[in-house]
Amino acid sequence: MPTYDFICNQCQKRFEVFITFSEYGKKNVKCAHCQSENVRRRMTKIRIARSDSSRLESAAQNFPGMDGVENDPQALAQMMRKMGGEMGSDLPAEFHEVVGRLEAGQSAEEIEAALPDLDVNDTGGE
Repeated sequence: MPTYDFICNQCQKRFEVFITFSEYGKKNVKCAHCQSENVRRRMTKIRIARSDSSRLESAAQNFPGMDGVENDPQALAQMMRKMGGEMGSDLPAEFHEVVGRLEAGQSAEEIEAALPDLDVNDTGGE
């Protein structure tokens, strides 16, 4: 059953109600806290599931001119942050360290030398 969020106009508290699609709009909803029927539906954010390839494609569209980015550490860091944000998942600490070093102006070669345990050729098991 879907969960719907409500706010009570009487006590101003938020609560959730499980209602089937067929019951929605027909079933009287009462506040879970004060039992008032003077409630309103709270609109919540929605999430849209996207595939990894769709996220990467979207991120790539934000960087149409990627030529020369490998020679500009700050631009590379900016691109990596945006692509990391598009992935929508927690990224490892190593990612954040590399991006921070790029933002500080270190080149990719300097970062590789400073972080020898970093496997830059790791494809994530693919």
